[in-house]
Amino acid sequence: MPDQSTQLPSHAAISPDTAVKPDYDVAIVGLGPSGAVAAGLLGRAGLKTLVCDRLEGVYDKPRAIALDHEIMRVFQQMGVVQAVLPHVEPFTPSEFFGVQGQLIRRMTMVDPPYPQGYTPSMVFTQPPVERALRETITALPSVTVALGTELVALQQDSHRVRLDLRKADGSLHTASASYVIGCDGASSTVRNLLGLELEDLGFDEPWLVVDVLVNDQGLAKLPATSVQYCEPERPCTLVIGPNNHRRWEISLLPGEDPQAAATPERTWQLLSRWLGPQDGTLWRQASYRFHALVAKQWQLGRVFIAGDAAHQQPPFLGQGMCQGIRDAANLAWKLEAVLQGEANGEVRGGVQSAAAQALLASYGEERRAHVRELTTRIKGVGTVVSQRDRQKALERDAKMLADCGGVVKDTPRQDILPALECGCLSAVVSTARGLLFPQPRVLDASGQAVLADEVTGYGWHLFMDGVLPLPPGLAHHLAVVRVGPAGLHELDAVVANWMQKHQCHAALVRPDHYTFGVALDSSALAQLLLEWQRWVPST
Repeated sequence: MPDQSTQLPSHAAISPDTAVKPDYDVAIVGLGPSGAVAAGLLGRAGLKTLVCDRLEGVYDKPRAIALDHEIMRVFQQMGVVQAVLPHVEPFTPSEFFGVQGQLIRRMTMVDPPYPQGYTPSMVFTQPPVERALRETITALPSVTVALGTELVALQQDSHRVRLDLRKADGSLHTASASYVIGCDGASSTVRNLLGLELEDLGFDEPWLVVDVLVNDQGLAKLPATSVQYCEPERPCTLVIGPNNHRRWEISLLPGEDPQAAATPERTWQLLSRWLGPQDGTLWRQASYRFHALVAKQWQLGRVFIAGDAAHQQPPFLGQGMCQGIRDAANLAWKLEAVLQGEANGEVRGGVQSAAAQALLASYGEERRAHVRELTTRIKGVGTVVSQRDRQKALERDAKMLADCGGVVKDTPRQDILPALECGCLSAVVSTARGLLFPQPRVLDASGQAVLADEVTGYGWHLFMDGVLPLPPGLAHHLAVVRVGPAGLHELDAVVANWMQKHQCHAALVRPDHYTFGVALDSSALAQLLLEWQRWVPST
């Protein structure tokens, strides 16, 4: 790490007085979706949070287009899901067509009842969703939003982090925080100041991304599903967005000028297979190099990176924004636990305990492994789509059809997502450990059907199906939820079927809804709770 003190003017040195309380619990650099979610979750927990962004407003064109049920559950926790729902629609199936125009793969979604309470795969319109996120966090009394403000330098010691911030008028300001999260995009200032390196997973291709608002005449010409055209001459993707929004991702050939490809004239030429200028309005066209990059290190001292600052992946499964929001949800509950003294009595602004250090270190450990595995799988999908060699593409098609016996079966997109494999998890491996725990529909006290989180709240939960006795001496902040006749009445047997599938009668679930571990009998449950106490020793 470079000497951060050399990057600040002399007046910005941190006071050695450890009794001086930082201005904020957490400072977040970047107010894209990842930064907004981090600010929303921390703010709802009552933590004093600063979030800054160099831009004054929301970018008025879509970049992300897909999200999933896990992200909607996070929006539910933030209290923003009702504002988001009008801007989302179910993701259509994605059909993959090979060299000779034959169907070689179809990706869909799992069947109802949906395990997280929402449609598993969705498309959305980004600008209004981002505005809803910003409105939500701006209304939180513990969150300060500083727009038109960019980070120019960082300095940290064992107690706090100091940020030098420059406003649009050129004036410099300083702020201090117990922790900092860099959510400031692919060219992250935070990552660069920390000297954190990116690992290249070996995917680097130029593509043109085109968003079109298609009129009725144009819509009649287009497929009814999203399509992956796995054609070696020019691989491309068509995504059906909300309402009349359609997106094309078109590979650029060797020697093609990316800037020229993004001009309206050339863009319409590339779209001529499907549409002409009379069929719609260009909303956005931009050339990108699709990368597969993951930061080698996600934390340095009291500073973390998240979202595009920590990883970039090809768009073939629409997981870019989802990955960043998973980062934010994972880190937020751990920072809350440390700052509120739930990790071995951590004192706000004080030196970290060993337990606090371990809990915060698990963020990078978990997310890097998860992102790396998912990015590798996404890259595999991209390799199927973007094979340029015709003979190899023909061999690919033949193999994929042979593997399914000539009958293409539906593959749920969620099957691609890996479980957590390391970090804050039970040491006892099971089929359930590291998976998202389901959110069933349940009846509330008034007899209305609601999603379970609205009844159970958020935090650590022990879900039990009534077979095992309640363990004695449970910590006061571990909520026990009995699911069944004597407890939470679920309407679709989602949890009951999940426990039967994973052969357990109890599941210990983290605040981000991932399963810490499961137990089949009382002995296993006792051991599971002992493991948990090592992660949360203040219990």
